[in-house]
Amino acid sequence: MNNLEIEKQLWKDGFNYIACIDEVGRGCLAGNVLACAVIMPKEVYIKDVTDSKKLSIKKRNELSKIIKEKAVSYAFGIVESEEIDEINIKNATLKAMKIAIEKLKKDNEKLIPDMLLIDAEKISLDIPQKSIIKGDLLCHGISAASILAKVERDKIMFDLTEKIPYLDNFDIKNNKGYGTKKHIEAIKKHGPTKYHRKTFLTKILDKNKQINLFEGY
Repeated sequence: MNNLEIEKQLWKDGFNYIACIDEVGRGCLAGNVLACAVIMPKEVYIKDVTDSKKLSIKKRNELSKIIKEKAVSYAFGIVESEEIDEINIKNATLKAMKIAIEKLKKDNEKLIPDMLLIDAEKISLDIPQKSIIKGDLLCHGISAASILAKVERDKIMFDLTEKIPYLDNFDIKNNKGYGTKKHIEAIKKHGPTKYHRKTFLTKILDKNKQINLFEGY
């Protein structure tokens, strides 16, 4: 099945601005959780668009540029690690999604979608919506959102390591905050930074060991 079929049926049903939403960074030990909302024009199908995790870095970057050029509108929502610890990752993810949706614009005017397609989530907004399991694989628009989100967050994490060389100790430039073996070993050795999600580290850190938190700048 062509993964534009979901949108085609909704267009047929009279929906014009279908915002597709996905997130990235949910399972990371460090850094933000970032959501993207994107509205694509009717009948626009971009070859090779699929779940961002199935694409190479080069291909994601190429497709991200095409998606941005063709999109009616796209926007990002970000919740940082400190707030993730405060409200938990589920609520932080939903908040990031809402922020992204509310930032959508067309011709510098706020654009309110008339339908939301969300990857396996339900958002508390008064807009018709559908939660699609494996949406980033099955729905063209959600796939597009997953690509934009992944490229944007990867850039943010890379730029952060350029600004704060200390983060090279944790190999953030390569792992983008995910819990690789090298990253976990570095947390045990150096302790967490302010960019780490402390609630994600309870099984990694020795509770009896005094941790000196590196605050960065």
